[in-house]
Amino acid sequence: MSLEIRPDCERCGADLPAEAPGAFICSFECTFCAPCAEALDDRCPNCGGELCDRPTRAAKYHAKHPPSTERRYKAA
Repeated sequence: MSLEIRPDCERCGADLPAEAPGAFICSFECTFCAPCAEALDDRCPNCGGELCDRPTRAAKYHAKHPPSTERRYKAA
């Protein structure tokens, strides 16, 4: 089983490409951009877990192991 590699920040909606650094996840894969993770003091607002650097997925693997396209950001 591989990571979903979600495409956006749940807090602000920023795009987070799978092959780019700068995304942070908790153990449930809630996903946040670096500025939002910092604003959240590296704690997931959903579960209280630690936010850690999300690994990147090289673009050459996207066809065989596609990152998620389901966006999680919900405008207030």
